[in-house]
Amino acid sequence: MQEFLLVIYRDLTSANPAPSPEQMKEALRPYQEWIAGIAAQDRLVAPPKRWDVDGRVIKHEKAKDHVYNGPYAEGKESIGGLFLIKAKDYDEAVEIAKGCPIIKYGAIVEVRMAITAA
Repeated sequence: MQEFLLVIYRDLTSANPAPSPEQMKEALRPYQEWIAGIAAQDRLVAPPKRWDVDGRVIKHEKAKDHVYNGPYAEGKESIGGLFLIKAKDYDEAVEIAKGCPIIKYGAIVEVRMAITAA
């Protein structure tokens, strides 16, 4: 089994409005059940963590380190959560990620495979 990082984020532009409080409440139970299902299959390596919408970006420019507010220069996307799962390959990890019930509310799930040092 390989380890995969699932990163859940949202596009924060006005074209993608935030879910309403009712939609968030409606999505919470299916999301918790989805995570519980992954854990029940012994595929959850590290449980989900929530992240704030702010952040800091450090870039080395013009021979100096610069710190910028926000996760991205344009501030279009914000990480909402991330966690590690186990799957046999990318296809299986993607199938697990596709089950994320908050996708229908505009969330995006990115899948990354951990690379083991040689």
